[in-house]
Amino acid sequence: MKVLRTPEDRFANLPDFPWEPHYLTIQDEDGSDIRIHYIDEGPRDAEPIVLIHGNPTWAYLYRHMIPGLLATGRRVIAVDLVGCGRSDKPAAKSDYTLARHYDWMSKWLVGLDLTNVTLFCQDWGGTIGLYLVSLFPERFARVIASNTGLPIGQGEGEFMKMWVGMMREATEFPWHMLEAGMERKLTPEELAAYHAPFPTSEYESGLIQFPLLIAVQPDNPGVPLNREAWARLANFNKPFLTLFGDLDPVSKGWDKLAQSYIPGAKGQAHHTVKGANHFIQEDAPAELLEHFIPFLDVN
Repeated sequence: MKVLRTPEDRFANLPDFPWEPHYLTIQDEDGSDIRIHYIDEGPRDAEPIVLIHGNPTWAYLYRHMIPGLLATGRRVIAVDLVGCGRSDKPAAKSDYTLARHYDWMSKWLVGLDLTNVTLFCQDWGGTIGLYLVSLFPERFARVIASNTGLPIGQGEGEFMKMWVGMMREATEFPWHMLEAGMERKLTPEELAAYHAPFPTSEYESGLIQFPLLIAVQPDNPGVPLNREAWARLANFNKPFLTLFGDLDPVSKGWDKLAQSYIPGAKGQAHHTVKGANHFIQEDAPAELLEHFIPFLDVN
């Protein structure tokens, strides 16, 4: 497998992102080494909060939430999925499968030996993160799911049909879709920070392939994996909170499904953020923290 690595100088002087990079190298099933990047702040012996982003973002998405979470005295880890951010980027679209994403992040979680984890996950961070919760429930203390889902081949809405169709033949990522998924307007410097991991379209294979991996069609190869994970989540009785934006066209309704299905979601203070779109961390970071931090303390 050919693996690309974004030059470090692409990440110089990012606005509102002062944290040092950390790396863990895992091995793919074909023997290739893949380096995974994560931010790791706060006391190493404190309870870890793990933040997982989606497509086409990276740990930079959490820059307005990390300081408030660190103020609780906990350890805060924001990881970059493979193909994103400072993590390595397999060069071919065919290198990316749902099974491989699950395997890569499982090896990262186990490699860091993280336990007693509070997970906050959004978009693909939720699909992958919830799979990890189902596979390693003993490592997680509580979960917050935001604008995400775990599709099991039940069909696609109009937005998803458009998105998957658009990306099937794409050779570069349509970056206008980033700001289309948020209500706030990014500054030129912030937009440059989101572009930083991808010097050319050659680095974007993972971003382009992600939509084709969404297991909404019944014949998608990821459906059996997600069905197995969904079945395991029926036994997850630790605290599970949903914080969804009311303007998100991607995951609409999945919060109610999770609330009715996952035992740990019963009786939690679920919340819908008014005026927040898909990238809710950009639209409403303060409001997310207003519900995130009490959830840590109550549970």
